[in-house]
This record gives sequence, structure tokens and C-alpha cells, in this order.
Amino acid sequence: MPAVSRRDFLISSTALALTAARPARAAMGPNDKFDLVVKGGDVLDPSQSLRGKRDIGIRFGKIEAVEADIPADRALRVLSADGKLVTPGLIDLHSHVYPYGSAIGIPADELVAQQGTTTCVSAGDAGANNFAAFRRHIVAQTRTRLYAFIHIANIGLSAFPVAELYNIDFAQTEAAAKAIAENSDMVLGAKVRMSENVIAKHGLEPLKRAIMACEQAGAGMKVMVHIGGVETRQLMSQILDLLRPGDILTHCYSGAPNIAGDFTNIVQDGRILPAALAAKQRGVIFDIGHGGGSFDYTIAEAAMAQGAGPDTISSDIHVFSGNTPGMPYLTWVMSKFLGLGFSLEQVVAMATVNPAKVINRAPKLGTLQVGAPADVSIMELVEGPVSFVDTRNNKRDGKAYLKPVQTVAGGVPFGRPYNAPFAVR
Repeated sequence: MPAVSRRDFLISSTALALTAARPARAAMGPNDKFDLVVKGGDVLDPSQSLRGKRDIGIRFGKIEAVEADIPADRALRVLSADGKLVTPGLIDLHSHVYPYGSAIGIPADELVAQQGTTTCVSAGDAGANNFAAFRRHIVAQTRTRLYAFIHIANIGLSAFPVAELYNIDFAQTEAAAKAIAENSDMVLGAKVRMSENVIAKHGLEPLKRAIMACEQAGAGMKVMVHIGGVETRQLMSQILDLLRPGDILTHCYSGAPNIAGDFTNIVQDGRILPAALAAKQRGVIFDIGHGGGSFDYTIAEAAMAQGAGPDTISSDIHVFSGNTPGMPYLTWVMSKFLGLGFSLEQVVAMATVNPAKVINRAPKLGTLQVGAPADVSIMELVEGPVSFVDTRNNKRDGKAYLKPVQTVAGGVPFGRPYNAPFAVR
């Protein structure tokens, strides 16, 4: 038997390791058919810098092929996307999808038709005391992919509209850390709401406890910080100074006042806070989190002009915000940023590949790469004059908006006609 050199051994070992690391896919034989072909759409996938007319072949819940033309006879089912925009499944980084357990939650699957979402992140709906119920009774029975931030308050948002952190004793650091660590397959870290109408006079303490819980739970856990009108102008800068690279500043363009009616946002007197720019520069994620009271055009425009643009677009959709004039459904919020001058590619990236990176699920999610889960959003780019309104009744005009048409999750189309037999992942 010929001797194997050290060099040859290392090359072969590396090749085997790389092969093992790749996601396994069943090879298609000459007579095999795709389960589904999304055909004829204008495919836009920022994760691959891909734009153009393509067909997407799906088999066994995965993206099997992205080609200029896949013959219809190679598919068991064809979903026409002719004249439509086809993107990776949209990811909503800030939503409230704990119905029955959170006082404001909406079933994630009921949002698909309005949002085109295949993945939603629960932004603190549950705390340590009720997260197990969220996981067992909601996540396990939902087709939409769900991830979560666990609220630093052990009751989560179950007491809404009563503020969950007026009593600081609800912020149980060790309980939150334990719940985060025990559910790290789907939990991303801790959520804390820092506006004055939630935390009263507790200053930085709720945020400090949320950061501590993440650090106790293990490496990589992030804090999502809700801001609005905080108690003092100085407190906003102090909040920003505590945030670590990778932490998420949601409602980043909120223009909500504090209890006294003072505007203590990241833009004050028309100037962005130096602490906000510093946070942006060290890698804090600026997330929209539009909601029913947390997006102000005047704040957004000033912040963006002064170097603090958004990283991710999210809805903060819940049972109350969904009925407000701002209509914070994800595709409508994306459309507002088209109106603010962002390109279609930039807007789609902020709702696909960017949040996928934030939740550490790239390149698995937020992409149409071959081998990725077959999560696909099909939308119509409706061109023509359109009017938008923020949460403080400021209006802006646009030239187009995005309208969800069809969504595919894990290779299975949502909506009517129902699949026979019904299939889920």
C-alpha cells in the first residue's frame, strides 16, 4: 500500500470536512420532477446580487434550482409569477405573534396574506414565566418560522396595557437568563422596553438587567431595546452608550414624547445625538419597528441625512397597531422606504438578508440560494401615486408600493386553494 503524504492527508481530510458541512440534498434523477416551480417572476435576491427573470425549482422543501427556464413538464405543480416580484421569504424582525398569551399578539399565519412573511420574530411577547407556553402551544402549531426575544420582565406583555416594568421586581435577571439558555435554538436574546411610560423612574436598571441576562445565558445573545420618549434627554444617550455591537435599537426613528411631553428621541432639536452615531458606528442594529406609535418621518429623515440609516425594516405589528392609520404591515413599511428614496434592492435586503444575519440564520434564511429552505415571497410592485402617513400624522407621497400576492413557506404555498393533501414542513 503506497504511503500517504501528510500534504495529501490534509487535503483529503479538509475536503471530507467541507463535504460533511454542506446541507444534504437528494440528487434529482432524469425522471424526477420538482414539487413546485415558481415560474416567470422577476427574481430579486440581494444575498446573491441576483436580479432578473428566473424560474425557481423546489423539491423536498428546499431550493433545488434557480434557472432562466425550467420546463413546466418538469414540475408537479407550477405557480405562475409572471409580471410579479419574487424575493426570499420576508423576515419580520419585530412582531407580536403570541395570541392568547400576550395581550397584543396576532397569529403569525394570519399575517402572511398581509405581509408576505415566512419568518417572524416575537419581540418580547413572553417572559420567563410564560415562554414555555408560547413554545409548546404557538410555535409548535405555526407554519410561519418563529424566533423570539424573551422579555426581561417575567410576565412578558401579558399585562398590557399595564406597564410591565413599573415594578422593577418583574425584571428577573436569572430567570430570563435561564429561559434564554434553555431555548437557545430559537431564542435570540432579551427584549426590554425603555420608554418612560413602561419603566417609570428606573433609569438604566431594566436595560442593565437585560444585558446581564444575555451575558449569563451565553455568547451571542443580543438585546433588543425598545425606545420612545424616555425620561430625560440625557437618558437616551446613556441608553445608547450601553448598547453592544449586534444589539438592536428598535423603534429607532420614534418621535414619541415622554410623559411630560418632551421629545427625547435620538434626534433632538434637529440634530442626531453623538451617542446614536457612535452606536451606529460600533455595530448597533438600527431597526424600524414601525408599530402604531413609533415611526416619525421627521426623525427618520434627519437621522438618515446625518449618517444613521436603517439596517432592518420591521413592522411591530400587533392587534392595536394593525388598526392604526400608519398601517404597519411589513410590505407597507417597506414601501414607505421606497418613497424615502431607497432602491428596491435596498428595501428588500432590509427585510430578507439583513434580518437573517441579525438572527444568525444566514445563509439559511433570507436567500434563494440552492439548498436553502424554500421560503419565497411573491409581490406586485404597484406603480402610481400613493400617500403614506407615519405615527404622528406626517404625510409623504410615493410613486409605488409593494403588495403581497403569494407566499411559499418550506416549499408549500400558503392560502387558497388548500393543498391536497395538506402539507407542512
